[in-house]
Amino acid sequence: MKIVCSFCKNTFLFNFARINFEKLNFLAHIYLSGNNDLLKIGNFIADTVRGKQYLHYPEMMQKGILLHRKIDTFTDEHPIFRRSKKRLITEFGHYSGVIVDIFYDYFLAKNWQTYSKMPLNEYVEKFYALLQEHKHLLNERANYLIYYMIKENWLESYQTVQGIEKIFYQMDRRTDFRSKMQFAPQFLQNNETDFEQDFFQFFSDISKEINVLLIDK
Repeated sequence: MKIVCSFCKNTFLFNFARINFEKLNFLAHIYLSGNNDLLKIGNFIADTVRGKQYLHYPEMMQKGILLHRKIDTFTDEHPIFRRSKKRLITEFGHYSGVIVDIFYDYFLAKNWQTYSKMPLNEYVEKFYALLQEHKHLLNERANYLIYYMIKENWLESYQTVQGIEKIFYQMDRRTDFRSKMQFAPQFLQNNETDFEQDFFQFFSDISKEINVLLIDK
């Protein structure tokens, strides 16, 4: 059975499929970048930059791109992240990792006050302004992503189940509904305590790891 949702005619639906991103866990990457603007931007655009193309960017953006890759490697190899994936594997197969990424961003947004003194809406607005200020440094793919991310306010949408329902529906649609990702929010609600405990443990570990890397920069 396919869900018929009220947002299916939203412009987001038609534009989302044109952005070929496997992951949409932007909020954690941005937060873990610390306070350096160019480092933060580099981390954010990293999935639009292939191989050694990162060398074409300013030094701090290069470091941000490389930081993004280290975060991805740390995440994929972490036993708690793998435990979260294991809960999903029967229902969602190889899409489980993508789903956990978004679950963890949901928990970060939901518990934002635990990690930042700045309200989420203010943090997001400042980041959007930062991207627009530096869009001349970014590639076409990144600027396309940014346009629709700001237009649809993706980052704030992570803080509610309704917001991630929208994201998962679009991702499922891109797979012709084979992935069943539209049902991931219901799975989350049925197992929210377990996933939230995973998130808190994992995020504590990755924050410590990344803080060491940022000190070394």
